[in-house]
Order: sequence, then C-alpha cells, then structure tokens
Amino acid sequence: MRLTKFGHACVRVEHEGTTIVIDPGVFTAEEAMQGADAVLITHEHFDHFVEDRLRAAAEAHPQLRIWTNRAVADQLDGLGTRVTVVGEGDAFEIDGLGVSVHGEWHAVIHPDIPQVHNIGFLLDGRVFHPGDALTLPPQPVDTLLLPIAAPWSKVSELIDYVREAGPARALAIHEAVLSEAGQLVHGRLLGEGGPGTGAEFRQLAAGESVEL
Repeated sequence: MRLTKFGHACVRVEHEGTTIVIDPGVFTAEEAMQGADAVLITHEHFDHFVEDRLRAAAEAHPQLRIWTNRAVADQLDGLGTRVTVVGEGDAFEIDGLGVSVHGEWHAVIHPDIPQVHNIGFLLDGRVFHPGDALTLPPQPVDTLLLPIAAPWSKVSELIDYVREAGPARALAIHEAVLSEAGQLVHGRLLGEGGPGTGAEFRQLAAGESVEL
C-alpha cells in the first residue's frame, strides 16, 4: 500500500491497482483526484470537500465512485448510484479493499457553532483517517492519520488520543492552518521532543509518499 500526502487533510492511497482519495478539499491540489477509482469524504467542510471539484472529477472519470455521509451526498444530487451514503458501523469493499466506517460527529469547535456529522474511514484494518474528530479506531492500527491543528484541537488532546489509539505510526494531516514555524512546534511536541505517544510520528510534505 502506497500513501501520498496531498494538501491539508487529503491523502491518496494506492493498493493493488486501485486508487482511493480521502478528503480532497480547497487546500488540496486538484490533481489529487486524477485517475482515482474512489473518493471518500468525511464531512462537508470546505477544507475536506469542494462540490464543483468533485463533480468535475466524476465527469472526467466515469469509473469514479464516492462514499460519504448524508450531508455531503445531498450536495451531489445527480450522480446517482455513484454516491453511496455510509455511517457508523458500515463496511464495504473497493475492488477487494475492505473499508469500515467509524464515528458520527465533528469535534466541537464552540458550543455556539452547530456540530456537523463526521465519519472516519479504516482501510484494510491498517490505515485510519478520522476526519475532524478524535474518533478511536476499533483496534490499534498500523497508521493513524493525525489532524495536528484545527480550531477545535489542542496538542495535549492529540498526545492522549495517539496514546489511546495505539498506532504503530502517526502521519500528520490537517496542518494548513499552521505557519511553517507552527508545524515545526507541533511536530516536535507530537514527536521526539514531546512527552511521547508510543508511536512513530512523521510529517510528510505535499506530494511525498510512503510505503505502508
């Protein structure tokens, strides 16, 4: 399995000839979806989902299929059976690759800001993308995609989350809201310069890939 980091919360996963893209939002280069077989969207916020870009990708690639929650699916009217609504506890396959769905709600930004629904995706029991929530995967995973900065998060919670989730490695995502210096600070605290999480921590540059 090969994982490529794109802008912000987006990753592209290639496995045995199948390409899956998760959360290609406004901070993600549009070529992230080029030639993809499937797109998974965790929730409706613009840094994870851009309707016109996803529709353009679907038009350009007739084989493209989309799995997401009801709120996003409702914005993709007209794509018919190419869009599948999923939620907590669901499981499906993409060309033989097993995917399960975990979580229901976006993390609280502020009590006065309504919560939206958010789902996380576990691929092949090995790679977990939680979207914008600190949802625990159902078992320890090889790779946890860790949202390292957001209006709703703080580093102490992220450290405890990784400790509880127990992955072998944590790969940083959701960093666009940080300056370059901020990314260094967060990386240090979540990695070897912090109190320790029990997991290897790595920050990939946009376009950088890793074999899992």
